[in-house]
Amino acid sequence: MKQNKIYLAFAAGVVCIGLLGGCTKDPLKNMTNEESRIYITNYDSTVHFGSFKTYSISDSVAVVSNGALQKKTLTETDAAFIQALKDNMQERGYQLVTKDEHPDLGINISSVFNNQTGVISYPSYWGYYNSYWDPYYWGYGGYDYYFPYASYAVYQIREGALSVDMVDLKDAGNDKKIEGVWNGLIRGEAIFNASTAASQVKALFDQSPYIRNNQ
Repeated sequence: MKQNKIYLAFAAGVVCIGLLGGCTKDPLKNMTNEESRIYITNYDSTVHFGSFKTYSISDSVAVVSNGALQKKTLTETDAAFIQALKDNMQERGYQLVTKDEHPDLGINISSVFNNQTGVISYPSYWGYYNSYWDPYYWGYGGYDYYFPYASYAVYQIREGALSVDMVDLKDAGNDKKIEGVWNGLIRGEAIFNASTAASQVKALFDQSPYIRNNQ
């Protein structure tokens, strides 16, 4: 549903530009935090989730940066996401037990951050945006911008996401390998917010009706 909102907003912007010729607002830059969020779920289609009865959930959230575990935390936001997962699992008929009681499923939560570095070429940058600043503004109609020299700058972007992993502990083999059966990923603006944790986790479960204990 969130992605549909994005596409509809984009389509509306295109129509506005085509009909009015002067509508320059970028709908992707005017979305609310909720509309910016993307919910992605994946699961093992060979797994029958009704065969699981119990589960255990981690008591903290792992913080992963550029593929490496940094620490584990239990902030107010972490606790809100953990509680939201418990609520949804209970609603689907699963019983919460401790990890010492041999749960059928295990749930881990991770805050994932990636730093991306890139280079901007200013000649290309200004050449791209010259439609916003026509040289006519300076009294030189018909001219184009031109930079005879190369100039560059380095930028860095830090992107965050919340990942929830569900693993099969019931059927863990003798090879000591634990298989993942489901993953939920949340990306977008202001996702690490205790007040919206419940609605975000619910969105993941709404996309996953197969997660249900058929008692």
